[in-house]
Amino acid sequence: MLILLPPSEGKTAPRSGAPLDLDSLALAEDAAVTGARADLLRRLAAVSAAPDALAALGVGASLAGEVEANTRLASAPAAPGHRVFTGVLFDALDHAALSSAAKRRARASVLVFSALFGATALADRIPAFRLPVGAKLPGLPGLAAHWRPVMTPALDALAAQDGGPVVDCRSGGYAAQWRAPAERTLAVDVFQLRNGERTVVSHFAKHTRGLVARALLEAGARETSTLDRVADVVARAGDGPGWEVELARPSGAKPGALRVILPEG
Repeated sequence: MLILLPPSEGKTAPRSGAPLDLDSLALAEDAAVTGARADLLRRLAAVSAAPDALAALGVGASLAGEVEANTRLASAPAAPGHRVFTGVLFDALDHAALSSAAKRRARASVLVFSALFGATALADRIPAFRLPVGAKLPGLPGLAAHWRPVMTPALDALAAQDGGPVVDCRSGGYAAQWRAPAERTLAVDVFQLRNGERTVVSHFAKHTRGLVARALLEAGARETSTLDRVADVVARAGDGPGWEVELARPSGAKPGALRVILPEG
């Protein structure tokens, strides 16, 4: 099983520790991936040092300090991604409270997609950075389009080696960075009942996807070996009697969907 997560836009900057080592990151054996990471680090540093850095990165003045820190990422302290990424989804995942077995599965199964590093493992040591996937860096197409051809060979090979379900908790530009094998992939969609109608939610979707990832990691390999078993684990993960879960199976080139319907509230 692979679990695909988006990053958090906000991050906790490590206060100490060795700096980033690109050769230690997931997929580093692929020279194209490592080269793309090094190139983006240079481009981001240059953009972040420019007078129009905030506008170029599409962020407000309150984030000026984080943008300025982008100029020092190569020498900044790094820490495991599960400590750097913060926010609703990662709070719900609560890596620190996972069982020892679930932490081992997380090291092997979870990939976090970001505009700067592509796909990294949850334990990969990275610095805090500010680069939205929608940002436009000079000389490059959109960052999702930039990463897709670079990472696809390595990620296709990884998915083939794993052979199990792919649970996709990404959305937007992060989902566009790599198209997982449709016949084994379930995108996690979250809805909430309001006056009997399903509505799309944002904050609760992130929270729920974090809980989904957590439940799958705690469940273990056998319980998550098929799409049906993944759906069963998720259905049992909600509070009380569990969530209402619908499994839409993959069809041709279209991935499946795991629809989680939260109760009225």
